[in-house]
Amino acid sequence: MKIGISIIAALALILVFSSTAAAKNKKKPAPRGMVESMQSVPCGLKERGVSGLGSIFGSVGIQHVNSNEKLCQQYLFRTDEMEYHIRPRDAKHGALLAVGHEGEYRIKKDRMILRIPDEDKKAREFEVISMQPVNSSVREESSSYRSTERATESRAAEKAADRTEKEVKNRPPE
Repeated sequence: MKIGISIIAALALILVFSSTAAAKNKKKPAPRGMVESMQSVPCGLKERGVSGLGSIFGSVGIQHVNSNEKLCQQYLFRTDEMEYHIRPRDAKHGALLAVGHEGEYRIKKDRMILRIPDEDKKAREFEVISMQPVNSSVREESSSYRSTERATESRAAEKAADRTEKEVKNRPPE
């Protein structure tokens, strides 16, 4: 009888410890945001010619340099609290992001690791150019990124307002 009680107590302890260990191993959901816009911005010059040896060849009269302005993609990534302006760290092989898609992100120092689950689910590194907090009063009116709960609530409120306006217009005059 005493052996049965000790076995039950041992199983209970194992069950308690395994449930707390499982709770510790659960990952927090990654913070989410939305890719709002993409712009092509100048990020340097691509030079060909004798510009590096200008002092030597300049004295001889050779000054021909082909220079083209190099453009990079810069994205506006908006979360509930912040707006990030980001550029791909690998400019040569940077993939285009779809504007209007939600993404999960992590920030490490001056880098943002962004993953778009709707697309190929590949994590890409971006360089954070600037960060700007979103004002709470402005965010409610002009922010186009909303979580799904807030978006459905606002749509329901707009539909209700449209119905009341139609009822007022269709009411016969008194």
